[in-house]
Amino acid sequence: MARVSLVKTTDRAAGVQRAIALLGINRVQGRQVLVKPNFNSADPCPGSTHTDTLRALLDALRDMGARELALGDRAGMGDTRQVMEQKGVYELLAAYDIAPVAFEALPEDAWALFEAEGLHWQRGFPVPKMLLEAEAVVQTCNLKTHRYGGHFTLSLKNSVGFAGKRWRGHDYMTELHGSPHQRRMIAELNLAYAPALIVMDGVQAFTTGGPDRGTTVDAQVVLAATDRVAIDAVGVALLRLYGTTPEVSRGRVFEQEQLARAVELGLGVSGPEQIELLTDDEASAAYADEIRAMLLA
Repeated sequence: MARVSLVKTTDRAAGVQRAIALLGINRVQGRQVLVKPNFNSADPCPGSTHTDTLRALLDALRDMGARELALGDRAGMGDTRQVMEQKGVYELLAAYDIAPVAFEALPEDAWALFEAEGLHWQRGFPVPKMLLEAEAVVQTCNLKTHRYGGHFTLSLKNSVGFAGKRWRGHDYMTELHGSPHQRRMIAELNLAYAPALIVMDGVQAFTTGGPDRGTTVDAQVVLAATDRVAIDAVGVALLRLYGTTPEVSRGRVFEQEQLARAVELGLGVSGPEQIELLTDDEASAAYADEIRAMLLA
């Protein structure tokens, strides 16, 4: 079973704190933690990570006894440093003594090629060595669809920001976005690491469009989990609940290509019956019942 905590709320900070507490686990105490936000662009949330969400997450990690915090990302729509500047990330992180890392600015020798049998990537894919060396990886993603072929961009898709764009003469992002196996390749990127914690901000969501702009709904939810398949399945169910694209609506939740490939790779649970939704109040419990029904449909 995989546990996914669900908090119905419009208060991101309180939602993050409650969702993490509901899980009842601590996989960061005494560890060096690498935080992966969603700074694909500088667009307002859900286009990118909300400042309140990131601050609440960093506070929670510090309170949980993380020995050291680091943060890194690679934007897909613009220069990462400029995106972080526009989002006020440098100013925010100064209070935590964190210097954010723009992955594309790392030198070539700071990357390593990840290879495994059966990948749809032509030659594996490069990831920062700091990802492979991190004692714990925590990521925060948003709830949204993806109009460029991913279909949805939740925790599995957020891992694309760990992959190098160009490395040793090969353009990996052109390969990804031009491949008919794009959604399978997204899942495969997640073989490079296992998260200690995932927090999904669904206070607002894109039900069409994305990742930068789209049809916005007030989904009023914060989720937390350690299982990427489970939390993304819940995310897909939420998108369906509010009415979403034909691609995200088609078939059973676990038949979505990102999820199906992730299951094949052993990255998480294999079906909705293995997901336990945790709540701490009546409003959240009623919301969870609606989502559970959508998961099982």
